Amino acid sequence: MTDINAFIDDQVKNNDVFLFMKGTPDFPQCGFSGQVVQILNYLGVEFGSANVLESEELRDGIKAYTNWPTIPQLYVKGEFVGGADITREMFQSGELQTHFEQAGIAVKQSA
Repeated sequence: MTDINAFIDDQVKNNDVFLFMKGTPDFPQCGFSGQVVQILNYLGVEFGSANVLESEELRDGIKAYTNWPTIPQLYVKGEFVGGADITREMFQSGELQTHFEQAGIAVKQSA
């Protein structure tokens, strides 16, 4: 396992909710990353994040890790949930809130 794969694996497995995104939660640098941050903040879910713009190795590594071509990428309890479109659709249907609750993650609000 390469260093970047070890870093990704560590973040995914040691954080209940983790978001690989462009920018930071306080300053998203793409609209899709911003949407996922807004959803997580609305639900009051605590999450870790990594800015893929800081490292080309991380940006390429996360795409290879999941075999998913786009960023952001949301993980819950070590499981890849999806990108912005999937996260938004799950949120709008209530499925995301249910997913968090079934994973034992507190949700402060529902849609």
